[in-house]
Amino acid sequence: MAAVDALLTTDEFESVQAVVDALREQGYIADTRLATTVFLLTRLDKPLLLEGPAGVGKTELAKMLAAATGRRLLRLQCYEGQDETKALYEWDYGKQLLYTQILREKIGQVVADAPDLHEAVERIGAQESVFFSERFLAPRPLLEAIRSPEPVVLLIDEVDRADEALEAVLLETLGEFQISVPEVGTFTADRRPYVLLTSNNTRDLAAALKRRCLHLFLDYPAAERELEIVRSKKTGLSDALAEELVNVVRGLRQLELRKAPSISETIDWARTLAVLGVDELNAQILSDTVSVVVKYDKDVKKALDALPRLVDPNAEIPEAHGHGHGHGHGHGHGHEHDDDPAEVDGREVRAARDQAGRHGEGAYGTPKYAKDTAADAPAKARKVTSSQGSRSFGLGRKRAL
Repeated sequence: MAAVDALLTTDEFESVQAVVDALREQGYIADTRLATTVFLLTRLDKPLLLEGPAGVGKTELAKMLAAATGRRLLRLQCYEGQDETKALYEWDYGKQLLYTQILREKIGQVVADAPDLHEAVERIGAQESVFFSERFLAPRPLLEAIRSPEPVVLLIDEVDRADEALEAVLLETLGEFQISVPEVGTFTADRRPYVLLTSNNTRDLAAALKRRCLHLFLDYPAAERELEIVRSKKTGLSDALAEELVNVVRGLRQLELRKAPSISETIDWARTLAVLGVDELNAQILSDTVSVVVKYDKDVKKALDALPRLVDPNAEIPEAHGHGHGHGHGHGHGHEHDDDPAEVDGREVRAARDQAGRHGEGAYGTPKYAKDTAADAPAKARKVTSSQGSRSFGLGRKRAL
C-alpha cells in the first residue's frame, strides 16, 4: 500500500478531466478514452503504445503532453536499418583520440620502464577505464531520457519502421527504465520519463514489447470531434464551411485510397481554402485544391470523380468521354472524312496506303527524282533488280553472322 501511495505522489494530473483540460489548453482535443489512457500512463509509470493510421495525432499527443506538463521532449525517430548506437549511446571516439594525443607523454611514462612489450600492453590495458568512462560516453535519446535529472517525455516515433532487433534493445528501457552499459554499469532513471511509442501498423510489433506497454488504437475521430479540432486550430475558415469540408474529407476516406486524408491534412485544406477567400464550397474549388489532402495520382482520379457527389449528393455528373485516342474528337490524325465510318470500306483505305507517291513532295522516303516531275504527277516507285535484292539480303545475313 505504501508503494502505491508513493507512486501516486508522482503524478501531475488529478483526474481524467484534468488531462482533458490540460491538453485542450495546448490545442489538443482529446476524448475521454484517450484522456483516460494518458492518465493511466502518468499514474502507473508504464509506456504507452499508440497504434493507428498516419496523421491521427499520435506524435502530436506526445508534444502536447510535454507542453502541458512542462517536461522536456526527447524524440527518437525510428527508421529501417537503425542500430542501437543511434538509440542508446555510442562512444565518442574522436574525443578519446584527442585525449590520447594530449596525454601521449604521460602514457610514455607509464610504459617507460616496462621490461617487454607484453608488460607495456598490460599497463596500458589497466588504464582502459579512463577512456571508457562517462566522460567519453555520447548519450542518445534513450540514455539521455534515463540519465536526465529533470523529468522528460520520451517519444519513440514510428517504432514499426525500425528493425525487430531494435525492439529487443528497447525491452530493458521500457520494462525497467534502465540501460546497461557494459564498460560503465547500469543507469537507472531517478525520475521516470513519460514514454510514448507510435506505430502506423506497417508491421506487427513483438508481443514482448506490447506486454510492457499500455495500448491504445487511435483511429480517425468522429465527425463532431474532427470539426472541433479544425475549429480549434483557427484556420480562418467559417464554421459552416469547416463542417462541410469535414464531411467531404470523411467521404474521401471511404474511397479505399492508398493514403486516406489525415486530420492534419484536413486542417491544411481548411487553411488553403481560407487563404483563397472561399465563401462557398463547390466541386471546382475542391478539385483545384484536392492535392492538399490526396497525394497519389490514382487517388486523385478517384477523388476528382467523387467530389461532385460529396459536395452535392443530387448533382448530375456528366458522362466522361475520355481523350487521347483520336475517336471522333477532331484532333486531326490525317484521315478525317465526312462519311459515316460505318460506310467506309476498310479494304479501300488499306489499298490507298499501298499506292506509290501517296505522300506529298519532300515527304520522308520520297525518291529524289520525284522533285523534277510535275506537281500533279505521282512519284514513280524506284525499281529494285533481283540481283540488288539478293545482295542486300545476303549482306544482311553476313552481318547477322
